[in-house]
Amino acid sequence: MKVKKFYVIIMVLFLIACGGNSTDSLDLNSSGSGGNTGNNTGDNSGSGSGTNSGGNNSDNSDSNATSQDWLIPISEVKDGGPGKDGIPSLDFPKFLSIGEFGADYLNDNELVVGIVKDNEARAYPHKILDWHEIVNDNLNEKFITINYCPLTGTAFGWRSNSRGENTTFGVSGLLYNTNLILYDRNTDSNWSQLKLKCVNGNQIGHEPVLESVVETNWGTWKKLYPNTKILSLKTGFSRNYDNYPYGDYKTNNDFFIFTASPSNNALPNKERIYAIIGDGVSKVYQFQKFTNGKVINELFNGKEYLVVGNENLIYSFELNESQLDLAFEYDFNNSEVFFKDNEGNKWSVFGKAIEGPRTGEQLKASKSVVSYWFAIAAFYPNPEIY
Repeated sequence: MKVKKFYVIIMVLFLIACGGNSTDSLDLNSSGSGGNTGNNTGDNSGSGSGTNSGGNNSDNSDSNATSQDWLIPISEVKDGGPGKDGIPSLDFPKFLSIGEFGADYLNDNELVVGIVKDNEARAYPHKILDWHEIVNDNLNEKFITINYCPLTGTAFGWRSNSRGENTTFGVSGLLYNTNLILYDRNTDSNWSQLKLKCVNGNQIGHEPVLESVVETNWGTWKKLYPNTKILSLKTGFSRNYDNYPYGDYKTNNDFFIFTASPSNNALPNKERIYAIIGDGVSKVYQFQKFTNGKVINELFNGKEYLVVGNENLIYSFELNESQLDLAFEYDFNNSEVFFKDNEGNKWSVFGKAIEGPRTGEQLKASKSVVSYWFAIAAFYPNPEIY
């Protein structure tokens, strides 16, 4: 354990010495970044974005910045170390179909972020996201940004848009509550991932339009969507994707590179949980409580929710009046069907009726995320635990 921590610290110091971003107007944590290799080296000829689509490596802040320029306390905005675009986004991702040469690099227990858009399913493995954090993707002319923060274990999909125009997002090099701050390349505005809001710049106060994504293991995702495509290891960057770059961070509850506040010891810090979030409140669900499949109907924060899942995947929906009388039941048998109801409808994990009298009907996805417990407890203090 000590050797792994030492490895991370040495890498952090190297990053700072070789171009870590200095932002004097911010309260910086000089202990550095999360240990990611902060450079844009690589062949840059494949799916990776060597040019970062117009990104720049200028200083992250205005030297005259004040607290009024930010929606979050500027003293709590930390310099992560590698600098702007030091962790390079993937702007021209390549994908492989199952069975295609080079697509068999994941074992069934490894985690992926999954999306289905216009009947096309894609999987973005954690082992690649750990090194790049952002994938700017195009699904049938739908421009979507998949973003993942390894330090908080949180992933979202949102439309690649700012100021009403398509854009790409990059890694700003800044953190808030140890969580990723993205920037958009149209306006150079900064977006807090877990607050789901632009917190600084031209777009301050704007919220991203979310796309439904789920996080589960590769084995489960393949059973749901056997025609899925998977992000290729040929990213255009020289990275060892078999090597997790943060030592024992995700398994050591006491190991933090940056700290988040407030803390809450109700659950282990690094336990992966599913959380419904919004309006400054959250309700948390533990995966072990869904072993072998479970469906929950409940009222939270003035809304009626359906929560359905198993030990590997949980997702939830806001029910409207016409759906409140339905009796839902878990029904995953290694196909796209994930749950059913008493009318004979069968629903996908994304809440689309794919069989039965309501075929084509879409349940409204809740605002939710899989996260390490400590991050939800910091961003949404005193969350309710199911």
